[in-house]
Amino acid sequence: MTTQDILPSLQAAGLIGDTDIRVTPLTGGVSSDIVLVESSTHRLVVKAALEKLRVKDDWFVDVSRNRVEQSYFEYVSPILPASVPRILGGGDGWFAMEYLGDELQNWKSALLAGHFDAETARLAGEVLGRLHAASWADPVARERFDTLPNFQALRIAPYLLTTADRVPAAAELLRAEAARLAETKLALVHGDYSPKNLLVGPDRLVVLDAECAWFGDPAFDAAFLLTHLHLKALLNPQAIQLVPVFWSAYTSACGHDLERNTVKLLLCLLLARVHGKSPAEYLSAAQRDQVTRFVLSHLPQPPALVVLTAAWAAHP
Repeated sequence: MTTQDILPSLQAAGLIGDTDIRVTPLTGGVSSDIVLVESSTHRLVVKAALEKLRVKDDWFVDVSRNRVEQSYFEYVSPILPASVPRILGGGDGWFAMEYLGDELQNWKSALLAGHFDAETARLAGEVLGRLHAASWADPVARERFDTLPNFQALRIAPYLLTTADRVPAAAELLRAEAARLAETKLALVHGDYSPKNLLVGPDRLVVLDAECAWFGDPAFDAAFLLTHLHLKALLNPQAIQLVPVFWSAYTSACGHDLERNTVKLLLCLLLARVHGKSPAEYLSAAQRDQVTRFVLSHLPQPPALVVLTAAWAAHP
């Protein structure tokens, strides 16, 4: 479905006017077309899921994940209204949400530019921890986000299982972790909690891109964010200072002990960002080799997070 196909639905719902319509593509991830739609009276963002993701490998996923993402924002809104965009409407394979303006900055862009703000890391941990705490064992979330096939297609298979196929030395451990992850059902998982999906401003953090949402193991979200911070530290060692800030805020807000699973998933995801279907585009060949050696040496017996992070900072 193209944006032009969606425009009549937006007009019929009164979400845009009939004149002076402008459509501007927005940069984003690899899984959707995202555009800013403006008319003489309205501004909003439309997101339409792609069947084939924009990566080197063949990666096909059902566009019904678009409804999962919309449902995630609707569930989180009463809990953390300032931390998710407001949904304005939607249809088959697309939805419209509020345009948040230019005052919020993408956290990934800030990190790559060398800005390592501890308050942003604290907010990221607090927001995630509060969400996990609020949804912990919630029967409503458990039923609404019974979306394992979607999470399997978007995360478990392309990250853990593909990496298991490509790194025989870690295959058994990766497959065992994939099986454990699929069987765990504790709280609502965002599934793509990374700096590229977090917009930050004064005292505010907004979470985007919840296509992977699933009621499962919340340690995945913490590990996913920590993976990005550890990898960014390969570009600038200062990034590693954000790890304890995020982790302290997260554990305090969450109130559950998830460290063991978080560290194990962190190691698996570090390896997956080198050998899986969504490799970190900013790593050099030498850095990819460093990550592989580090993970293979620690994955059999994962240490405490503080020990792992110190080892990473000393000899990644």
